[in-house]
Amino acid sequence: MKAIGLTRYLPIEDPDSLQDLSVDPPASPQGQDILVQVQAVSVNPVDTKLRAPKAGEESPARILGFDAAGTVVAVGPEVTAFEVGDEVYYAGDVTRPGCDAQLQLVDERLVGRKPTTLDFAEAAALPLTTLTAWELLFQRMPFQLDGRRNVGRTLLVIAGAGGVGSIAIQLGRHAGFTVVATASREASVQWCRLMGAEHVIDHRQPLAPQLQALGITQVDAALNLADTDLYWQQLGELLAPQGHVGLIVEPSGALRIGDPYKAKCIGIHWEMMFARARFRTADMIEQHRILTRAASLIDAGELRTTLTGRLGSINARNLRQAHQQLESGRTIGKLALEGWD
Repeated sequence: MKAIGLTRYLPIEDPDSLQDLSVDPPASPQGQDILVQVQAVSVNPVDTKLRAPKAGEESPARILGFDAAGTVVAVGPEVTAFEVGDEVYYAGDVTRPGCDAQLQLVDERLVGRKPTTLDFAEAAALPLTTLTAWELLFQRMPFQLDGRRNVGRTLLVIAGAGGVGSIAIQLGRHAGFTVVATASREASVQWCRLMGAEHVIDHRQPLAPQLQALGITQVDAALNLADTDLYWQQLGELLAPQGHVGLIVEPSGALRIGDPYKAKCIGIHWEMMFARARFRTADMIEQHRILTRAASLIDAGELRTTLTGRLGSINARNLRQAHQQLESGRTIGKLALEGWD
């Protein structure tokens, strides 16, 4: 089968950084695995981080990719949620070969049925970022998707135009928060507003004066999706007593865990979307449930895809372009590739 992978960790400008491959297809699915014919894939920062230049070689080639949509072509003997022919979407498992291949084995507990109102590329743009934002807001942090408990609360989303930010804004708005997003370019500001942000402020400038100009003196929750170190002190000062901060980017140094965080009893919540699959937790099925619920919200018109760019068919040249765009730091929403040459 066709696949895209790496044998050495090289700069993305090097044509050998990602290569077109011909590899053996996966074995027949066992246990709760399903075999998916991949129709479309998306890219995420995790792809560029795992591919980044470093020493070492891979043999056989390493296949990345952690956002896909496709069709089930075989199921393991313990599978109960899916049948051959089902259209699905998922992020998968960072400890197994990724989705940049025509066929992929994935545990059914990590998979949801594809939203019926989206095509494969639109669906492939969603799983990893949706799981990240959903788990962070509604499972790591003590908030609820439904109900009116969040009305009157303010959610600050730093890097609102990125992949996770784009869906976090939508989920926060759906959950009743007043959502303030950060963006610095006019295109990203307009995108945040399209996603549902009530206010957009510039993350390159001090945050507190901009919020005060909006009549906001403190926020109940903040998602720092960009730079944990850079915004640490600002968020500690902005968050309300007993507020909550969600983090997805590892700090470059040791954080000072003290005032104002300790004085205010601020909850600090880490999210790593691959944790359930990596550690085979007893609640792996939660990712199936999240993706299933998200699909129903999308089909009901309450959430939307965050796809902003289609870069052509799934091959090494186009995937290198996707990585380059993502590494530029100027990508809005998500990029996808669809179909095989």
